[in-house]
Amino acid sequence: MVIKIISGGQTGADRAGLDAAIDLRIDYGGAIPQGRRTEDGTLPERYNKMTELKTKSHPLRTENNVVDSNATLIFTFKKMGTGSALTLRLAQKHHKPCLHIDLSKYSDQEAIRMVMKWLSEVQPAILNIAGSRESASGIYGRVFNILKGVLRHGPRRIP
Repeated sequence: MVIKIISGGQTGADRAGLDAAIDLRIDYGGAIPQGRRTEDGTLPERYNKMTELKTKSHPLRTENNVVDSNATLIFTFKKMGTGSALTLRLAQKHHKPCLHIDLSKYSDQEAIRMVMKWLSEVQPAILNIAGSRESASGIYGRVFNILKGVLRHGPRRIP
């Protein structure tokens, strides 16, 4: 199943994906804008497997991560923001499977079941994690817990 998690490194859902992968010893990476820019400053160097682009373009970063993955999982809380909506449109444009989970509608356990069912159908090797920023939603903790609940049962671990 999932052997690598990628994201754009932004606060919130993106960072939760990277941290869940690191915590579970799953390979990770993803494209990030030039300067490793995020809403809370520069993405820390501990995320050393990220690929820094030669442009500050967030849309290009988003498209690279959609294209470089086999499927995309988007987490939001209520309204989908512009970045998440772009991710969904790009997944459709590139014919990549995509699942959107609105965490205002589901408990963590319900979300875990939905994601596990979807992953068993799609079977991506490389999974792109996207969604709301932390400042807009406080989403990090829930996404981290959901991803750990999902990923601890399936992926191959790296040394």
